[in-house]
Amino acid sequence: MLKKYKTLNIAKVCYFLLHSFLLKAKLVFAMEKISFNKYTGAGNDFILFDRKENRNLMLTPGMIRGLCHRRFGIGADGILVIGEDKNSSFLMEYYNADGSTGTLCGNGARCAIKHAGESGYINGKGNFYCNGNEYFGEIFQNGYVEFALNDVTDLRTDFSIKQDELSINAHYAENGSPHLVIFCEDIRNESGKMAFDDLDTVPVYELGRKIRYHKNFAPAGLNVNFIAIKENKLYIRTYERGVENETLACGTGSTASALIASLKCDLHSPVSVIVKSGAELKVKFEYKPGRFEKISLTGPAEKVYNGEIFKNKIIEDLDGKSDLFDQV
Repeated sequence: MLKKYKTLNIAKVCYFLLHSFLLKAKLVFAMEKISFNKYTGAGNDFILFDRKENRNLMLTPGMIRGLCHRRFGIGADGILVIGEDKNSSFLMEYYNADGSTGTLCGNGARCAIKHAGESGYINGKGNFYCNGNEYFGEIFQNGYVEFALNDVTDLRTDFSIKQDELSINAHYAENGSPHLVIFCEDIRNESGKMAFDDLDTVPVYELGRKIRYHKNFAPAGLNVNFIAIKENKLYIRTYERGVENETLACGTGSTASALIASLKCDLHSPVSVIVKSGAELKVKFEYKPGRFEKISLTGPAEKVYNGEIFKNKIIEDLDGKSDLFDQV
């Protein structure tokens, strides 16, 4: 009887200890915070996580979607993660707002470079790796950031696509991300007239989304840039793949469009690019017969604020909450 009583007591103690441990573990998880920085590059906004501040950071596609949601998360066009790297100044990871791994993000890279300068990874200039490719960047005295892109790997001009009743003369450039470039006057209706009066009247979300998913570019799709030239400046509006919406700025889109505009409209380096936010970016390059070299993107990149978010408050399942891709 005594042995049975002792066994029962030991079982109760073990249960109590296990219950206490699980309760504490649950409490620790509930209280776990992730430090973040919020950056904007000409209106293209990003959540930036520094691995020096978050040593055990792990992001799932669901977490990325939740964090980027503008009503249920922090809100951003994408997520940047930077950390130490033995082969360069730092390592950069980029994730689209839809949770997918991004290709190359020009404004995101400039924000990462700015953070690297403010947090000791670089002293004014440095190199970094993203998706296995090496890049370089520099922070100027006025705070602007220059990002040096690699060479364009594919460039095509003047090909036609059909979308609904529209005939479109388009151009393509691959500069780390795939970009379709369309002059707004090259969108024609069935009668051959301009479908839209100017860049402001182009339905970027509706038309851009259809072209992004056009069968000619399946299955991966691409980014769609609508542009116009006014007073020797390039004005641009972009539907971004991965954000699945029009953004206030797109760095690689601005760069691809500037290169196309230099070929078609004889714009010379540096090309001034006015993005949807009204900010101005500068695209520099050297052109040699059949190719562009020494391509760079320069403009503002600023930390807006920093903070912490409770890990258990990140909503991974957005079903029934709101449409991630239909945000104001």
